[in-house]
Amino acid sequence: MFTMSQVSLPVFEIGLNALAGVLDKAAAYAAAKKVDPSVLLGWRLAPDMFALGRQIQVACDQAKNGSARLAGIEPPKFDDTETTIEQFKERIARTIGFLKTLDGKAMDASSEREITFPLGQNKGQMKGCDYLNHFVLPNFYFHVTAAYAVRSDSAQADLADLQGYPRRPGLTLCKSGKRYLRRCAAS
Repeated sequence: MFTMSQVSLPVFEIGLNALAGVLDKAAAYAAAKKVDPSVLLGWRLAPDMFALGRQIQVACDQAKNGSARLAGIEPPKFDDTETTIEQFKERIARTIGFLKTLDGKAMDASSEREITFPLGQNKGQMKGCDYLNHFVLPNFYFHVTAAYAVRSDSAQADLADLQGYPRRPGLTLCKSGKRYLRRCAAS
């Protein structure tokens, strides 16, 4: 059986490090194409969705705020003032640094405790295990995936970048068009 901290903290660290890697690819793409990198941070998947930069801020906030609430402490406030790829990478690094300071045992003890959290103009309330599994993790995954999707085509990022895993020799991701379909043996 896994604890609350075991199912969340590594996921947050891997996902955030993967986002930092995607930002590195975005910076390389911008340099190669002679595009202002700040333009890339304003790209979005659809007109009513957050831009890449805001997706990164929200992913960081979900990891930071959700974990802090589960640990029973007040989450630190990060101002949403980033405008450059380097500033977004610094925010990711600060978030990971904060996560490493959390008491895993305090998070684990929150399973049955009521967690109150902002929910738009209202307040939400859930038991810790429900808050983690039905609010924090799904929202984190959504915003990491949305940020990845904004960058994937133009920055040559692929599924292995999003997953944050080292590449394995002899295994590649096959793609048809622009969609990754399955893993296949490298030829």
